[in-house]
Amino acid sequence: MLDFHRADLARLAARDRLRVLAPMAGKDFASNDYLGLANNPRLAAAMARAIEQGVPVGSGGSRLLRGNHPEHEALETEAAAFFGAEASLYFSSGYTANVAIMATLPQRGDLIVHDALVHASMHEGMTLSRATSVAAAHNDAGAFEQAIRTWRAQGGKGTPWIAVESLYSMDGDTASLADLMAVAERHDAMLVVDEAHATGVFGDRGQGLSSPGERVVTLHTCGKAMGCEGALVAGPAILRDYLVNRGRGFIFSTAPSPLMARGVREALRILADEPERRAALHARIALAGEHLARHGASARGTPIMPLILGDNGRTMRAAHALQARGFDIRGIRPPTVPVGAARLRLSITLNVEAADILALDQALQEVLA
Repeated sequence: MLDFHRADLARLAARDRLRVLAPMAGKDFASNDYLGLANNPRLAAAMARAIEQGVPVGSGGSRLLRGNHPEHEALETEAAAFFGAEASLYFSSGYTANVAIMATLPQRGDLIVHDALVHASMHEGMTLSRATSVAAAHNDAGAFEQAIRTWRAQGGKGTPWIAVESLYSMDGDTASLADLMAVAERHDAMLVVDEAHATGVFGDRGQGLSSPGERVVTLHTCGKAMGCEGALVAGPAILRDYLVNRGRGFIFSTAPSPLMARGVREALRILADEPERRAALHARIALAGEHLARHGASARGTPIMPLILGDNGRTMRAAHALQARGFDIRGIRPPTVPVGAARLRLSITLNVEAADILALDQALQEVLA
């Protein structure tokens, strides 16, 4: 009984790929809490006021039953305005939202062309979709266009859907969104942009890297730079209504906490009211780029700076050595990244100071030697 599971875990361990849960400890070079809002006093105070006002912790049911709360609707109205979209819809997680988008919106006879490095949640949604899906070379707008042209030449008559991330979570590079939008316009396609790691970090108000429009659907997770939980899908109102009616991940899930919805509303206000947070973050990113790139870390002006070591064992030994020196840095191995591309994923947040970045510079010099 359970022999397969034991053997599979043993195989993972033999390849230095066994995962374990580890507590938060040391200087934060691992989280996605880019603006340091997860423990922000203003956010905590807003949640405390909401509790005093009687906003419930739990929703008690799905949104289509009794779980729809005024806090959900207020958040969705405010988020649509913040992101410049016609409408938005609140999900319990980014994973659930991405699965719902990809499984629900493209239809039979449509084509999904996705970047080769999109998140696992998009892949999960595509396995449930009735549409055909194909991968395009990473960050190559020409490859997306060629995939659509080939599909049309073979008789494809539906709608093409272009699926990308605006900021890639493991490589730290950004998508060529202007070029992809031009492809979408030439071929009457929809553009789906996962803004998970760009929301709060980029844009004059922290709205991310994409531009709103009638052919654009964006996903903004609330558990990264916004310091909360859940995800917001923003785009045309007709697609919001379609997800409410056809999105199984929305229909059959208990609604997110109304209390958390209030927290996300406050987080959006913080993004708009406190641009100095983004300025401080980008100053730390620049400092980290200057000092960590000499160890091989990729510095692209984003908070994600992977240091690719290749070998799984070496990567995990380096991560453990850095953790022992007081830095919370995690090793990332296949299948999250390609075989031979194991890495230390260095994440720059406002939870560390300039002195911590300089100390990490010295620690990397010692550990990698």
